[in-house]
Amino acid sequence: MKLYSFWRSSASYRVRIALNLKGLAFEYLPVNLTRDGGEQNLPAYRALNPQGRVPLLVDGEFRIAQSLAILDYLESVKPQPALIPADAKQRARVLAFCHAIASDIQPLQNTGPNQYLGKQFGADEAARAAWNRHWIQRGLEVLEQERAASPDTACAFGEAPTWADCVLVPQVYNAERWACDTGKFPRLYALAQRLRVQPAFAAAHPDRQPDAPKQ
Repeated sequence: MKLYSFWRSSASYRVRIALNLKGLAFEYLPVNLTRDGGEQNLPAYRALNPQGRVPLLVDGEFRIAQSLAILDYLESVKPQPALIPADAKQRARVLAFCHAIASDIQPLQNTGPNQYLGKQFGADEAARAAWNRHWIQRGLEVLEQERAASPDTACAFGEAPTWADCVLVPQVYNAERWACDTGKFPRLYALAQRLRVQPAFAAAHPDRQPDAPKQ
């Protein structure tokens, strides 16, 4: 398997976690989203992925984009360890949690929207940071409220990791990156802190990727 990824992409981060949890070896192929207008816009990459985004998973002749679709594919090709519950209601809850982040919160922080805010509306770096903080905090506060009545377990939905944990940890990384008030979602923040030290999560951390800037 090959994974086209960018070190700081939270969508790529969640796929790296899932690959690690599944014990699937993969070749990491960096796509720099910020250098020289973004390598995702180069014709060679667009030929592979017309969406011009990361991550992109290549398995032999098969190519699939979109992180949640990739997670679903990985679940099919290697069912164990399972990262999605078998119970229909619990599965739906996990999916709802994932989509709240992957569809509602995270896209507003992508490189494209942030660049557009600057070019079209003159938003400077401070204004873009405030925009990102607003949407991250608002979204994670809502998820915090939804999880408030649930048992405090080792992972988001029970004692074993699911897609929810793969999606949560990168979003909390983004929250820290944009200096969000993590006190507004203390339970989710504490959970992410516990998860990120586990080997599969730690190995997927942006700072440990080959294309991460050297300190």
